[in-house]
Amino acid sequence: MPLSLRRGTITRVVDELHCEVDGVPTIVYANVTGPVEEGDDVLVNVQARELSLGSGGFDILYANLTRGLGLAKEEGAHVMVLPYTPLQHAVRHVEEEGELAESLDGMPVVCCSLHSQVAPVCAALAGVRVAYVQVPGGALPLALSDTVRALRERGLVELAVAAGPCVDADAQAVNVYSALAWCKARGVDVVVCALGPGIVGTGTVLGHGGVAAAQAANATVALGGRAVVAPRISGADERERHLGLSHHTQTVLRLCLREPLVPEHVDDGWWEACAGLPLSHMGRGPAEDPSFFAWAFAAGALARGLVA
Repeated sequence: MPLSLRRGTITRVVDELHCEVDGVPTIVYANVTGPVEEGDDVLVNVQARELSLGSGGFDILYANLTRGLGLAKEEGAHVMVLPYTPLQHAVRHVEEEGELAESLDGMPVVCCSLHSQVAPVCAALAGVRVAYVQVPGGALPLALSDTVRALRERGLVELAVAAGPCVDADAQAVNVYSALAWCKARGVDVVVCALGPGIVGTGTVLGHGGVAAAQAANATVALGGRAVVAPRISGADERERHLGLSHHTQTVLRLCLREPLVPEHVDDGWWEACAGLPLSHMGRGPAEDPSFFAWAFAAGALARGLVA
């Protein structure tokens, strides 16, 4: 299916990430398309909103015809992200910027199959240096994550890295292997890997964004780290499809080439530790689905206990 583009005018600028085009909420990635102002003549991608998929009811700014043409590329960058697509642009990569660790040397890596697990996982890691690595399987732009923004403001995440096709972070890595090695070289204690918000799903066991957790776990083991899988467990309602251990988590565990660590119990202090963080899973919060957040917190606590 071809791109569905519409021309319009920016009628309101909400913040650095959000604006309205002819009154329609629109996401702006200013690092890609440049800044916006009211009255700008723009092109927006409307397809996901029209199909009620992907962007959560938003259009995506595709190009700013008023002030987004002829933008200078990032200084010193020559490796493309989103290569050979209409959105390709050069970004400096960590592989060019500094040394990569040859081994993770036992560093724990928490592998999440949903972005909504990231907040409780990081809450359990308070007091240690944490890097977040976003892997494909959901939204590609890391800047879209309100969760990561809140975690950074609270000091629970120190570095944010975009791996592979993911973009718009503190640092860009060609793949999850080099992202983990770069984080280790920067001296972090724990890495949390997760796909971005807006998970990709096809209704099949393997065609699901959550399998990125298995890829992250396999990369961790290959580099000498200790992989911790955050289990997706829900007890919200007996009618729910994901009651108990999710079939998505079962698939992740089946795809791991070496058995990862998985928490065996939950910590009663998770609720207090997560207070004030953005906690939402399929429209439910911790009061409606405590098991989901408690077990994600348990994965973080397990990794916290592995820090030397």
